[in-house]
Amino acid sequence: MTQPAAPARGKTRNPDHSKFTVMNNSQPAQGELSVLFSGEGKTVPGHGIGPAVHNYYLIHTVIGGRGKFEIDGQSYSCSRGDTFIIFPDELFSYVADEAEPWHYVWVAFKGHAAEHLLLSLGFSAASPVVHAKDIRALASLYRKIRGTLELTPYPELADLEASGHLRVLLKELGLLNDGKLVFNSLAILPDIERQIKRAVRWLSFQYAQPISIEELSRSLGYHRTHLSKMFKQVTGVSPMQFLLKVRMERAKELLNDQHYLSIDQVASSVGYPDALYFSKQFRKAFGCSPSEYRAQARNR
Repeated sequence: MTQPAAPARGKTRNPDHSKFTVMNNSQPAQGELSVLFSGEGKTVPGHGIGPAVHNYYLIHTVIGGRGKFEIDGQSYSCSRGDTFIIFPDELFSYVADEAEPWHYVWVAFKGHAAEHLLLSLGFSAASPVVHAKDIRALASLYRKIRGTLELTPYPELADLEASGHLRVLLKELGLLNDGKLVFNSLAILPDIERQIKRAVRWLSFQYAQPISIEELSRSLGYHRTHLSKMFKQVTGVSPMQFLLKVRMERAKELLNDQHYLSIDQVASSVGYPDALYFSKQFRKAFGCSPSEYRAQARNR
């Protein structure tokens, strides 16, 4: 099998494809989710990629023909309506059928929310394939992604629009995969574990607000002592330790990325009205002050 080639822009000649179009994102954002490139191809018989490893996520939807996809030691026969997902740092390969080579569309993306999002939708290297009886909605979304990236004079705006279409595409794939949605698993958990997961989500999103574990306990219907005990049993840390970790990690991100924010503003952004107390907690967590960490980050 051949190794994957670097994607080119627009319609190109490709000896392995009777039809080949790819559009690149010239300004992919370093955020939650950003499209890298998207394309469409109709391969020649027996054309294959891999074994190889990518450092990004890559989704293919088959719109005609058939082929074989392998990842995580498992093999999947895919045909019209099947979507398969390649995960970063996972050895994969795929090859077109000799008699009916496939015609597929694809999108590649990165982002710090990508792994969690795909896992929550029930997709992983061990469960990378889903089937759609009607692919018109999916095919339309791929066309919109490519159209957004094609010869745009505003690449930053194109990145925003393409990532929006990508989110809708992932939503549609999640609906097809509803039997494996992680969200549904909350319903079958014991009550206390379900409540702890809700507490984890609440703390993860509300870390910038004044938080009372007493108030959190009451809202979930548990005594503070009991909630703290069960929280530690499920997560390995107490609610306050979990909150501290969330706040400190977010502070590191702000110190790295938001250089215009003062230390007081960073402290306030992660739930500490007292910047001196924030600095004390930061030093305890990382062994240096916020100012020292920011200076080291700049040097790196």
